[in-house]
Amino acid sequence: MNDRAVLIVDDEPDIRSLLQEILEDEGYAVSTADTAAAAQACVEESRPDLVLLDIWMPDTDGISLLKAWKQAGLLSFPVIMISGHGTVETAVEATRHGAVDFIEKPLSLAKLLLTVEKALSEAVQTHSTGQNGGGVLRRLPLLLGVSDYVKGLREQLDEQSSRNDSLLLIGESGSGRVLFAQHAHDRNPGLNGRFVQLRCDTLSSTHAHRELYGDESAGAVSMGYLESAAGGTLFLTDVELLPVAAQQALLQAVEHQGFTRVGGSNRIPFRARLVASSRHELNLAVRSGVLDAALARHLSSEIIHIQPLREHPEDIPALLEGFVDWHVEVEGLAYRHFTVSAQNRLRNLDWPGNLLELKNLVQRVLLLGGPSEIEVPEINRVLGIVVSSDTTLALRHDLPLREARADFERQYLLRCLAETQGNIGDLAKHVGMERTHLYRKLRSLDIDLDKVRE
Repeated sequence: MNDRAVLIVDDEPDIRSLLQEILEDEGYAVSTADTAAAAQACVEESRPDLVLLDIWMPDTDGISLLKAWKQAGLLSFPVIMISGHGTVETAVEATRHGAVDFIEKPLSLAKLLLTVEKALSEAVQTHSTGQNGGGVLRRLPLLLGVSDYVKGLREQLDEQSSRNDSLLLIGESGSGRVLFAQHAHDRNPGLNGRFVQLRCDTLSSTHAHRELYGDESAGAVSMGYLESAAGGTLFLTDVELLPVAAQQALLQAVEHQGFTRVGGSNRIPFRARLVASSRHELNLAVRSGVLDAALARHLSSEIIHIQPLREHPEDIPALLEGFVDWHVEVEGLAYRHFTVSAQNRLRNLDWPGNLLELKNLVQRVLLLGGPSEIEVPEINRVLGIVVSSDTTLALRHDLPLREARADFERQYLLRCLAETQGNIGDLAKHVGMERTHLYRKLRSLDIDLDKVRE
């Protein structure tokens, strides 16, 4: 879970609400302000890690507030300006007074997430100290177990540490594809750049070139995904969902080993390693016409198949121990131990959410607390809250009506998310809800969309 604090300053309630829901789904701790005065109070009370600052507000404009923070020595955090009526001159002025980037409305989700991640990453590199900064959060221990599959997967990923050709990870949602991609990136000594993740279903078809290549005008430069990953890894999550325009732009950059920013003239070399993930073999997407055949070939130099957890249940005891240790070390939860009978109970489940579902169950058990030994009755109680492995949804008759309804809605949405493979657009159509309301509902039910998608 990301604990970076983001302050959103915008006088439009719908914009504030939407940005808050999206960023909280990404794991950020989000606060909001509707005026410059409210933003000033938030900054004085608790310094954020990043501010999204609207330019036009009813009391004081965003650039004036930015200037005031800079003059008062308060600008120890990156500021991203947002506006629906911005000009090149406005962007240049905001940059001159300390803003790190500028985003125009209507906001692109893909551009927003990339800009926020980039700003926070660069802020850590700039301001980290030897005491606390520069450390890497301990990765989830997914390569644990005794099966031949896990042993073979370790060997395959280790072999990737000396390669820079493309890599394709094929596996179900929740199987840890992004974490395996990060593992391949971290262990590759030939990479000195960042690990940049692009969720292909969030990329705008209309602005595909700008989001991939970046743009520049009047001296103001905004990097796209390809440039942000230079010297490192660009990870394409669910590549079969990449819009056609984005496929063409990416393929052109790969084939010509370079690209030109929108509005620019200088050619920029493409120097990132491409790692992609898919839930199915890419030839299926090619045959159905949703993925370009040439791009599929470029992305398939090396292929690693990630098995669903139900196919290697003998690894569950080691994974349970690893997840417990991780939650104790990283989240400060009290240590507890799964008995052999509890481990066997969990080994006999189907785990539609795979490794991430198992990890979430461990977290819930530790959060609820109890005796040092975790027994089968406790597992059975928790399984009434987590997604049922049955084809029907478990009804909680031991709860008041409101809580039972919320529990049923949570199970229902988790099951639908599994069926739609974490695609929020497909989920919205399936349940008949508008996206903004759906984001709000998921958040109210404590459903972490990011974890479901991995």
